[in-house]
Amino acid sequence: MTQPTPLMPHATASWLVDTTALSFEQIAEFCGLHILEVQAMADDLASSKYTGRDPVRSGELTMGEIEKGQADPNYSLVMQKAPVNVNRTKGPRYTPVSKRQDKPDGIAWILRSHPEISDAQIGKLIGTTRNTISAIRDRSHWNISNIQPKDPVTLGLCSQRELDAIVAKAAKKAGLIDQAGDDARLGDDRATLIEELRAERDASVKAAGEAAQEAEAAVWLEAKRAAEAAGETEEPAEPE
Repeated sequence: MTQPTPLMPHATASWLVDTTALSFEQIAEFCGLHILEVQAMADDLASSKYTGRDPVRSGELTMGEIEKGQADPNYSLVMQKAPVNVNRTKGPRYTPVSKRQDKPDGIAWILRSHPEISDAQIGKLIGTTRNTISAIRDRSHWNISNIQPKDPVTLGLCSQRELDAIVAKAAKKAGLIDQAGDDARLGDDRATLIEELRAERDASVKAAGEAAQEAEAAVWLEAKRAAEAAGETEEPAEPE
């Protein structure tokens, strides 16, 4: 049976590298890491810097095991107490600290762009409370003067798929979507779009023709004036 790894393998490996004389192979095996990762920590070349975590204090390892490993490079460390897996309980969506300040902007955008979405759906999507949503809606939020509606997808608060799913669900519940008539409406919209594009093209062609005629008329008028000034009796040919 495979031995479980420490709760924080990288931090534990960093502590063992800095504090013990265990080989890189022993540390890598105990922490479930590749030996090159441990080597990079030892050489201070790892892309991320980890604060060491003492496995002795956490009860995952004993000093006796460490001493056995230091005495015999081929010895495999034995974990004394497997870490307890902590499952996240049901609650608001987790948002990284760096993005939490963007939540009000995302909430304001949803309230403005999709009023059919319920507060409960917004709270689940953005990871916020109903009190915050209500404060932004009635503009009683403490920072309301600095809140600018911004797409939560662009802010990284949710994915486009998640937003689309909630919008579709809310619209269906509000009766804004008639599934039976969707295909017909799509066909009508396509035909309307084609007609609009044709009308725009015809208008562009007509405008271009009129501009060309005006240009020719201007050239003829200038030529006529030049001929009159020179005393010529024959007028230039009029533009077609």
